[in-house]
Amino acid sequence: MPNGGGVAGYNPPMTPPEPPAGAADSPTPLRMKLAFRPPYAWDELLAFHASHTTAGVEQVVGGCYRRTVEVRGVRGWLSVAPVPFADALDAVASASLAPVLPEVTARLRSLFDLDARPEAIAEHLSRDPALAPLVAKRPGLRLPGCFDGFEVLVRTVLGQQISVKGATTLAGRLARAFGDPVATPVDGLDRAFPTAARLAAVTTDELKALGIVTARANAIRTVAVAVRDGVVTLGPSPDPEAVIATLVQLPGIGPWTAHYVAMRALAWPDGFPHGDLVVKRLLGTANPRELIARAEAWRPWRGYATMHLWFASFDGLTEI
Repeated sequence: MPNGGGVAGYNPPMTPPEPPAGAADSPTPLRMKLAFRPPYAWDELLAFHASHTTAGVEQVVGGCYRRTVEVRGVRGWLSVAPVPFADALDAVASASLAPVLPEVTARLRSLFDLDARPEAIAEHLSRDPALAPLVAKRPGLRLPGCFDGFEVLVRTVLGQQISVKGATTLAGRLARAFGDPVATPVDGLDRAFPTAARLAAVTTDELKALGIVTARANAIRTVAVAVRDGVVTLGPSPDPEAVIATLVQLPGIGPWTAHYVAMRALAWPDGFPHGDLVVKRLLGTANPRELIARAEAWRPWRGYATMHLWFASFDGLTEI
């Protein structure tokens, strides 16, 4: 349904998604309907999150995204899926999250990029003849946001110079070793991602014992201290370029990492990781100035253009 109601490319069930099995044994879960502007490429967004799930913290099962959460010391779980035949997502949250529900709702809107204006974005990016067919192929493609900015920052550091699968494995080990337990009704969903304060207190040797190389272990400790001490604030920001400038001053954080984090953790639609290998290949140059100049016409939506390039690469496209 690219131009009508509902989720583009999603074949919804006839009944709304139910809370995870076992949730009935707990206090009545909370339920929220989160509206968005159509079209919405749910399948693509869910596929991206599925490839980046952290074991124990996140799951993608049967068209549904689930995760544990911790907000200001309050822990619980969430389950999110599309509402059938409606321009909304159905979010089920553990009753334990009631004291922080407004913040949980705001974070969910960021996680699933629910405030995007897909028609305006598509109209603007389609002015580039090379980008237009990519935009037409995936109407309503969203930025994969995040529930917790520090979690994305650590995941991004773990993914430097290794595969997404390798980074996902390391993230699962990190959560298992240093994340606090969370009670949920979902098998295998039982761990909160470690907080900045927790990872700031671990040693480089403890991180290396998980298979994380020294440079990445040191970088994780550095960013954990920076976030814990308020040197870096991760979340929707009125000045993402200032946050990027701060990030790249930290050892182990380069422009690609900073811009990727800006796209996801700062909800910056104009983030552009021009050092990305896929971006360089599809745009036919590795020259940073040429890449930035090529993308200038995409502003202020370079992040969405980047997502279209990544998915085009998944389709086997080698250059636009």
